[in-house]
Amino acid sequence: MAKANNNEESGASHLANLKRMAYFAAVVETGSFTAAAERLGITKAVVSQQVARLEQEFRTTLLTRTTRRVTATDAGKAFHERCALILKEAHDAFDELGERVTEPTGTLRLTAALDYGITTIVPAITEFTRRYPQCKVDAILSDQSLDVMSGQVELAIRVGWLTDAGVQSRQIGAFRQLLVAAPAWKGSVDALADPQGVAQLPFVANTALRDPTHWSFSRGERERQSVSVHAVMSMDATLAVREAVRYGAGLSVLPDYAVAEDLETGRLVHVLPQWGLPLGGIHAVFPTARFRPAKVRAFVDLLREMAPVAAHRGP
Repeated sequence: MAKANNNEESGASHLANLKRMAYFAAVVETGSFTAAAERLGITKAVVSQQVARLEQEFRTTLLTRTTRRVTATDAGKAFHERCALILKEAHDAFDELGERVTEPTGTLRLTAALDYGITTIVPAITEFTRRYPQCKVDAILSDQSLDVMSGQVELAIRVGWLTDAGVQSRQIGAFRQLLVAAPAWKGSVDALADPQGVAQLPFVANTALRDPTHWSFSRGERERQSVSVHAVMSMDATLAVREAVRYGAGLSVLPDYAVAEDLETGRLVHVLPQWGLPLGGIHAVFPTARFRPAKVRAFVDLLREMAPVAAHRGP
């Protein structure tokens, strides 16, 4: 009986130290007890108390505390390196376990560009929550890219050309870029012999793009023309550019999924349809990790079903 009690006490002690290890690692990584408590979802007092007990038990100063910041001592840095490895293995173990769950559950946190988010992600979220009622979705839709490594999201949908470093990605679709204008410009655009004439017409630039005033057109396998356009106005949101074009401000290049309905109804016209622009990709981007939760995999699979349809709608 005594041996059993000793084993139970030893197990409880190890469990307590594992928790303290997580608390300590959070303090080192965030630089403060307050930030660590916020990350862990507990009170600052609990974090401070448990780290202090860890130091007392092993009679080692792990942290240097000042009014502005908490930093690790040499012993603390060495201990944190081991802690980080152990905690990563623990997270991977839980992720692997979660991956075995066939039914997605929990809250999926994702981000996407505003225009693609409205036209494609919102319908996908609606279908996703219908298929998986145990899931909720928290979506951040913005033309300003959110760093997928920030810990705020589990999934980012990138439209265009990937610039994220140190992440994992999967292509889920593609889209066409279309030169469009309001019907009021139809006379002018019908008179265009080739893309060079676009430089003589007013253009609405989308500054969310890398180079919004230089475009490379192609026709067939060999014909190529590069054009520098005259921007009469610049905006940093695709939907705002589309509105300006709708109101007749000038021509612009917009993704097919953003203008498909306008082209079908005649609210916009496709300019120089015989000339094409480079195709863009639609990618699912993930933080670097060994395993993906079932909810993330299920949502990406759903997008792969829906994205090709959205990507190829158009004239």
